[in-house]
Amino acid sequence: MKVDVLLGLQWGDEGKGKVVDVLSPGYDIIARFQGGPNAGHTLEFEGQKYVLRSIPSGIFQDGKLNVIGNGVVLDPALFKEEVDALEASGHDLTDRLLISKKAHLILPTHRLLDAAYERKKGNGKIGTTGKGIGPAYTDKISRNGLRVGDIFHSFSEKYNAAIARHRGLLQQMDYEYDLESLEQQWFAGLDCIKRFRVIDSDYFINKSLDEGKSILAEGAQGTMLDIDFGSYPFVTSSNTVCAGACTGLGIPPVKIGNVYGIFKAYCTRVGSGPFPTELMDETGEQIRNNGFEYGSVTGRPRRCGWIDLVALRYAIMINGVTRLIMMKSDVMDDFDVIKACTAYKIHGVETTEFPFETEANPEPVYVELPGWKSDMTKIHDKREFPKEFSDYAAFLEKMLKVKIGIVSVGPDRAQTILLDSLR
Repeated sequence: MKVDVLLGLQWGDEGKGKVVDVLSPGYDIIARFQGGPNAGHTLEFEGQKYVLRSIPSGIFQDGKLNVIGNGVVLDPALFKEEVDALEASGHDLTDRLLISKKAHLILPTHRLLDAAYERKKGNGKIGTTGKGIGPAYTDKISRNGLRVGDIFHSFSEKYNAAIARHRGLLQQMDYEYDLESLEQQWFAGLDCIKRFRVIDSDYFINKSLDEGKSILAEGAQGTMLDIDFGSYPFVTSSNTVCAGACTGLGIPPVKIGNVYGIFKAYCTRVGSGPFPTELMDETGEQIRNNGFEYGSVTGRPRRCGWIDLVALRYAIMINGVTRLIMMKSDVMDDFDVIKACTAYKIHGVETTEFPFETEANPEPVYVELPGWKSDMTKIHDKREFPKEFSDYAAFLEKMLKVKIGIVSVGPDRAQTILLDSLR
C-alpha cells in the first residue's frame, strides 16, 4: 500500500478540510503531517459548522483512525479547546485520535515570542497568526524543542530550562507579558493530551502500510507558503509540499501514491507577501463577500484576486500532483467575465515562471473567459454544469496539464461533485 497525499496549491485556505472529510470513508487512517493551530480547516455537514486546527479532518468519520504526525507542532491549550468543543457537540475522540511522540510542543512563551518578534519587525511584519508556530519550529531546528514524548520523561526539568531561555529573549526585546494565565491553560491542555494514545507514529504508519491499511496524509496551509518553495520570507515555518509528508510522517518517498492538489477557482492570501493577481477594487471585494473570505482561525479578511496559473503550474510541478480538486466554484457564479493569469511581465519581459524575488512586482497577463451566470450550489451532477463552467474547467486542465477530479459547489460535504475516479 501507498500513502495518498492531499495538500493546498495556493496560499492556503483552499478547502482541504472539507475534501479530507469527503474522502475519509475510503481510507483507514488520516494523518496530519505538518503545521499547527495556525491552520484552520472548516467543515460543514448536517447543518453544523466545525473548525479544526490541529486534529485531522477525518475525525468525524466512524471507524477511522486519525494521527497527529511528528511534523505537527501542537499547542496543548488550543488542543484542549478543540477537543472540548468537539466532544461538547457529541463527537467522542478517545478511540479515534493518536498523537506522535515526536510532535513538538508549542510552549506558552512561544506565543509571546511570536508577538514580540512581529512587533520588532515593524513595517516588515510577516503577518503571522501569533500562535507561536515560528518560534516553536525555530526551537525544533536549533535542537531546543520539547516533544510530546518528553511529557513522560523528566519534563519539568526540560520545560523550566526552555521557559528560562525564552524569558531571557523576551527581556532582551523589552516585551511585557503575563505568563501565569497562559501557563494555567497550557498545563490543563497537557493533561488533555495525556488522555490520548501517544505513539511512535513512524513505526505505526509504516506497519499499517505493511498490513494493507489505506492512509491519507493531510497537509495544512498551501504550497506557496512552503518554507523552501513559497514566496519567502512571507511563508510558514514548515514544508507544506508533498515531500513534507515523508518527513512529517516518517515514510519513504517510494511509499507516496496519489497526490491530490486543491485550489480555489480564484486566489486568496492572508497576511503580507506578494500576490500578483490581487484585486484592490470592487471585484476583489465581491469575491471576498461571495466566498466569505475571512480566516477560520484569525477572522482576518483575506486578500482576493483572479486565479494565478503561473503559481499553480509551479505548485503542481513541485508536488507531482496526479489529480486536481477545484473548490468554491460557486463563488464565481455572478461574474460576467472571469480572468485567469497565464503569465507575468517583469520589467517588460514575459515569463511563465514564478520569480525568486518577492520584490519583482510581476504584472499579470490575463486571458478572459465568459462567466457561467448560474447557481452552481444547486447542481448535483457534472451533466448539469453550465457550458461556460465546463469550458472554464477544460481551459484549466489544458493549461495545467492535470485532470480535475472533484468540483466543490458549496461548503457542505454534500455539495461535492466527483468527476472521475481519483484512485
